[in-house]
Amino acid sequence: MKSYIVGVGMTKFEKPETRDWQYWDMVKEAGSAALADAGVAYRDVQQVPVGYCFQASTAGQRAAYELGLTGIPVYNVNNNCATGSTALMMARQFVEGGISDCVLALGFEKMQRGALGGGADGGSDFKTSPVARHYGIMAARHGFEMSPPTAQIFGDAAREHMEKYGTTEAQLAAVGAKNHRHSVNNPYAQFQDAYTVDEILAAKTIHTPLTKLQCSPTSDGAAAAVVVSERFVEERDLGDKAVEIVAQAMTTDTEESFASGSCIDVVGQPMSREAARQVYERSGLGIDDVDVIELHDCFSVNELLTYEALGMCEQGESGKLVESGATTYGGRWVVNPSGGLISKGHPLGATGIAQVAELTWQLRGQAEARQVAGARVGLAHNIGLGGAAVVTMLRRA
Repeated sequence: MKSYIVGVGMTKFEKPETRDWQYWDMVKEAGSAALADAGVAYRDVQQVPVGYCFQASTAGQRAAYELGLTGIPVYNVNNNCATGSTALMMARQFVEGGISDCVLALGFEKMQRGALGGGADGGSDFKTSPVARHYGIMAARHGFEMSPPTAQIFGDAAREHMEKYGTTEAQLAAVGAKNHRHSVNNPYAQFQDAYTVDEILAAKTIHTPLTKLQCSPTSDGAAAAVVVSERFVEERDLGDKAVEIVAQAMTTDTEESFASGSCIDVVGQPMSREAARQVYERSGLGIDDVDVIELHDCFSVNELLTYEALGMCEQGESGKLVESGATTYGGRWVVNPSGGLISKGHPLGATGIAQVAELTWQLRGQAEARQVAGARVGLAHNIGLGGAAVVTMLRRA
C-alpha cells in the first residue's frame, strides 16, 4: 500500500507569549489549512495522531476537537524533538497498513521563554530524567558546566568534532548564516533576518563554540498533514496535490550510541545514519537522488553531523561541505530552505510535520521565493534525545 500527503498547513512560528493564543487555537489554524489544502472535510478523517511534549494527557483531543467532534480515535504522541515525525509515521502506518484511507497528523507546542532543560519537560533532575544516561556520558568526558543542558551536550559534540576533524568555528557559524539567510524568504519563520558568519561568531556564547545564532529558539506553533491512501487519491482526484511518502524509518539508540563515550554518538549520529540506510534501501533512492532536505539543525553542529549520517560527505568532512556552498541554492542540495530550526523556530511537537509541509510545497513548486528549482525528491530528518531519529523520503507523485 502506498501513502500520500495531499494537504499541509502550519502557523507562523512565534516567540513564546508573542501571540495571545492557546494550543488549540494553533491546531485549529494549522489543521484547517491542511484540510482546505487537501480539499477534504474533517468528517472524512478517520484517525488523528497528535504530537506535543509540554501539555497534559489528552491535550490532543482538546486540540483536535476544534476541528470537529466526530468520535474518531485521537492518539497523544510524545517523542521529544522527534514528536512531529512520530505522529506522521503513525499516520503513514495507518494508511499503508490498510486500516484507514484518510488520517490527519497534527503537531503543536506552546512553550515557555528561555532555554530547555535536560529534556522536553524542561527539568534538570538528571537522576530521574529519561536522558540521564545521555548526560552521564557527556559529564564523564566533559564535565558539567553552568550552561543550558541541551546546548551543552551538542556543544560538547562540536568540540569533539573540532578536535578530531579540524572543524572550525567559522564552519559551524556558516550553518547558522546559511539558514538565517534562507529564512528571509519564509513568512512562517520565527526569525527572518540574515547574518554574516562574523556576526554569528560575535553573538552571545551559549556554550562554546555555539553562539546564540547557532541555536534553535523556543517557539509556539503548530503544523498539520493529511495522509491518504492511493485509493483516496484516485477517488477524490487529488493527483495534482499528492506527494508520495516513498519510505520512512524510525530508529532508537543502540549500544553504538553509548559505547564510545562520545557526544557525537550520544546526540544521535548513529541513529540518523541507520534510519537513512533503511530509507535508502526501502525506497531504492539514495542521497544523490535528493534535491531538497529539511533536517534537524537544533544546533549548527547537528546539521554537520547529519550531513555525514545521510551520506552527503565522508565522516569529518561536513565543515568543508557547508563552507563549499554545496548545501544552499546553486549547490548540490538545498538544505533547510525554510530556515531550519535555527531560524524558522522549534516548537517540538510541530517541527517534524513542519519539515514535511515545507518539502510538500517545494515538491509541488509552491515555495515561492525560496523555491528549489526542479525539486522532485525531498528528504526530512527529525531527531530527539532519548532517543529517536526519523528519516522520510518524499517524491512528487
